[in-house]
Amino acid sequence: MAKSHTQYVCQRCGRITAAYVGKCPQCSEFGSMVEQTVSPASSDSGAKRHFTGHRSKPERLVDVKSDGISRLPLPLPEFSRVLGGGIVPGSLTLVGGDPGIGKSTLLLQVAGLIAASSGKCLYISGEESVRQIKMRADRMHIQADNLYLVTETNLNVIFEHILEVQPVVIIVDSIQTMYSEELTSSAGSVTQVRECAGRLQEVAKNTGLSIFLVGHVTKEGAIAGPRVLEHIVDTVLYLEGDPFHRYRLLRGVKNRFGATSEVGVFEMVEHGMIEVHNPSEAFLAERQVNAPGSAIAVTIEGTRPLLVEIQALVVTTSFSNPRRTANGIDYNRLLLLSAVLSKRSNLRLHDKDIYANVVGGLRIDEPAVDLSVAVAIASSAKDRPVHADLALMGEVGLSGEIRAVSQLDRRLNEAAKLGFKRCIIPGSSKMLRAKIPSELEIIKCRSIRDVLDRALLSA
Repeated sequence: MAKSHTQYVCQRCGRITAAYVGKCPQCSEFGSMVEQTVSPASSDSGAKRHFTGHRSKPERLVDVKSDGISRLPLPLPEFSRVLGGGIVPGSLTLVGGDPGIGKSTLLLQVAGLIAASSGKCLYISGEESVRQIKMRADRMHIQADNLYLVTETNLNVIFEHILEVQPVVIIVDSIQTMYSEELTSSAGSVTQVRECAGRLQEVAKNTGLSIFLVGHVTKEGAIAGPRVLEHIVDTVLYLEGDPFHRYRLLRGVKNRFGATSEVGVFEMVEHGMIEVHNPSEAFLAERQVNAPGSAIAVTIEGTRPLLVEIQALVVTTSFSNPRRTANGIDYNRLLLLSAVLSKRSNLRLHDKDIYANVVGGLRIDEPAVDLSVAVAIASSAKDRPVHADLALMGEVGLSGEIRAVSQLDRRLNEAAKLGFKRCIIPGSSKMLRAKIPSELEIIKCRSIRDVLDRALLSA
């Protein structure tokens, strides 16, 4: 008969060691190894005791039907876009984000819409009481007869609730609060998170239920037990945004049933999340025309082109080492662009503090915004505004050359739709003029010096 034994599990990556070590051998995290007692596993899991599926059987490839998956419709187009067109039956979706960003609010809103349109929805909370959830639902004006609420953390009891309610969609808020009686470790540990997520996945695949899991985020910005969860689930969504701004971005990081890096835009208001159908117009609503240090970038988020305002402020430093501050773009990218401007356009920046910001609390990592960041910095340094009707797109190389970007036609059409009359694009770009509005003037430039000559107003 097997005996209980002790092991040490890293709470960040899940690495197991027989003896305690101060630094995890896998993720190099200090102090993350936690002692756990492992008992002999039972012959069957809680999921198998409650949900019995058919025995698997190998099939020939030619005999497998390739009919399309019938998705559950979701009357929230921005959320449905990120999922790939609706909720796939039998899928397991993980939703992560910073505390207070709006994960529970968004999923309660989704639960209400599903309960009103598709059937029963079970909302399982391990952090809030049923009365607290009811107060939030009243504030959001959610009235759905098929929405069931329960406060529970015991996984076996949750399986009994699922059998009793027979829902079509289940929401678990959050997976870190759930625990299995078969394990001796506490709720929230890597072992419990992995076991509970695995059993819920088994339920989803055997019954066809769609399950949403809410995942807590660590101080490093990753979901607690990240690799453990992300490998198990079918879809990983992150709710991003600055808590002090009203806009939220729901970004798809992994999706087995649709495109990755897809983005849905929401506005956080008192009554919940409101969809932003034209994000570009919303992000440019408070733009100050003819202000030095402001440039318009055309970026692609997933399959959607977005126009955002890039702001830069260049001032003479009061210290021996100039300061560089980036908000919404990569800090190292800002250093690179500053060096290129100093070397290739004879712009004196070695004694200047540079602050760069993406308006609206967005985070953009696409290289196509390089040109807008560089032009905004030069505009502020020279105190010369950028043409008000000009949009920019292009990657800046170390030699000062402007490199081509993808999906150029879609970017240009989005710029024309919002009333921009001119666009600066890389000189090597190839496009179909028939797909672009005739009133849009296309300016091709091959170097950063040419771009500054065409983009900035005369002094």
